[in-house]
Amino acid sequence: MISETHQRKRSRQRDKVLDAVRSTRTHPGADWVFHEVRKEIPNISLATVYRNLNLLVQSGEINEVLCDGQLRFDANKTDHFHFTCRLCKGIFDIDETRVTEPGFKLPRGYLVENVKMDFYGVCPQCQSKG
Repeated sequence: MISETHQRKRSRQRDKVLDAVRSTRTHPGADWVFHEVRKEIPNISLATVYRNLNLLVQSGEINEVLCDGQLRFDANKTDHFHFTCRLCKGIFDIDETRVTEPGFKLPRGYLVENVKMDFYGVCPQCQSKG
């Protein structure tokens, strides 16, 4: 867990990293964030971007999303699912919260604190190219 000192301590770099992740719904990777932040802070290092992304995840300001073994980041803090396109590798938010699995039951005594469900297939853009 991140220390309270780091949670309260804000920096221009951390704010720009957060702004970059919030500026898109594409679930960017660290490299994309790095290139976006460099537009405003040309001397920022990739290590600084990684460190700030990790601090933002630890503080709960953004989420991590794993896609094909690559770590991506999501500023959408609402309950939602993800759809990953197997062709373009894009990750898209699915805001449908009524998705359920028929007949799913938890063994007695388990307390559910979080549910993670992801969808995989072909996005509308890739379907239209086919």
